Amino acid sequence: MKILRRYVLRQHILPFVFAFSALTSFELVRQIARRLGDLLGKGLPWTIIAEFFLLTIPFLIAITLSMSVLVAVLYTVSRMTGDHEITAIRAGGVSIGQLVRPLLTAATGVALVSFLFGDQVLPRTNHRLRSLMTSIYQTRPTFSLKEHVINEVKKGRLSLRAARIDQATYQMWDVTLYQLEQNGNRIIYADSGLLEFAPNQEDLHLTLHDGSIHEFDRDSPWMFQRTDFTRQLVQIRDVGRGFVRRETDEFRGDREMGVCQLEDVVLNAKREALAAERQADVTQTNGLRRLVGLPDVEPDTVSEPLGPSLYCRVLAAIGDWIRPKQLEAQESRQDSASRELVGQFNEPARRVLTTGVLPRQRASEVRVLRDRVRSARVREAVYLVEMHKKYAIPAACIVLVLVGVPLAVRFPRGGVGLVIGAGLVVFSMYYIGLIAGETLANRRIVAPFLAMWASNIVTCCLGLGGMWWIRQAGTVRAGAHRRLRSRVRQWLRV
Repeated sequence: MKILRRYVLRQHILPFVFAFSALTSFELVRQIARRLGDLLGKGLPWTIIAEFFLLTIPFLIAITLSMSVLVAVLYTVSRMTGDHEITAIRAGGVSIGQLVRPLLTAATGVALVSFLFGDQVLPRTNHRLRSLMTSIYQTRPTFSLKEHVINEVKKGRLSLRAARIDQATYQMWDVTLYQLEQNGNRIIYADSGLLEFAPNQEDLHLTLHDGSIHEFDRDSPWMFQRTDFTRQLVQIRDVGRGFVRRETDEFRGDREMGVCQLEDVVLNAKREALAAERQADVTQTNGLRRLVGLPDVEPDTVSEPLGPSLYCRVLAAIGDWIRPKQLEAQESRQDSASRELVGQFNEPARRVLTTGVLPRQRASEVRVLRDRVRSARVREAVYLVEMHKKYAIPAACIVLVLVGVPLAVRFPRGGVGLVIGAGLVVFSMYYIGLIAGETLANRRIVAPFLAMWASNIVTCCLGLGGMWWIRQAGTVRAGAHRRLRSRVRQWLRV
């Protein structure tokens, strides 16, 4: 069995590495083809463009890892089945479960690596990528004008249209310039023009020839002025500002957090929702009691939700042991700032957490408190979805093995077509279920756990059914499958 396990793993490793490299490279090329034009239009240095695409690779890896497992299983098992190796192995007394066991072990290792990568590496790269994208989007374009299009040169203030543009010299013909000022609008028509940078590389000089200026006064809409010119120089200030990298901010979105940070946000949201809900109930009860002359009641203290998971406790212990004291103190300040940011809009809830006693509120504030409860519940659902996703996507590596083996055994002559076709179909269905579940969970229609794990549960059931099918068939021949189908029909009639 040791020799057999090593043989199956050796046959599996090379297709996995090839599939992982090919899929990641394909997705990276697709990202480059989609984004490169916009980045070049910003006039960015090549180092910034290269950094942008390097930071997108971790996100692609998180997607292609599980897909590579499925492709490798389909290719390896279908090739072994086509060469009658599976038949020989099963004829030697080895069950299909023993044959799949090394594949499941390898998939478990890949799932563990995928989870640690998605928890520790991916949030940091996503955070850096978002900061870099913000800096890139704030960079104003240099020479990215298009013909027959109203190009916005200065947002909300100046636009330019030209019928023909020489992209090498930026000589333009049939030019129309729209200027929006506080005291009025001005439209300039010109037969031709030349656009070039000023010596400071920040301002634009637009030299227009043979045209007219049409001016409108907003305060006096009946006034109109037209001025003809032979040569007109228009200076456009602060247009060519280059790339300026922003300082990394402390705010992190749900996809820029690890599991422990997501748990912290979820616990804060639960505390706020519980505090606001009890506060609303007490306010409503006391309002009714005042109508009949009864004294107000004091609310119960807010119970503490469950603490962090075992994984986060172990991770925190390892971090305390590895990190220097100075970095540990700095990290604790960041966590404190993050918790304060999460609960900044709910001051009554924070008073409840510190004092343990709810303040009395007027009955008119019950609606506001109910809105706070809903807001906290929505935030809790959004971050719970992301937390379950970090577990569900790595678990797909194991689940897809259970689906890939029956497909490959059932269609031993599928070849590359089976690998590509079945891989795309299975993975597309899996991710469609994942995206639909995320949308429903964010709207609080479906529980976050069910939304993220439904694809795994359905895929696992199909895989286990397929494994039972090939186990009952006993062989991969078509006649065996027909006999199995007849047995199933007889069992259903009974």
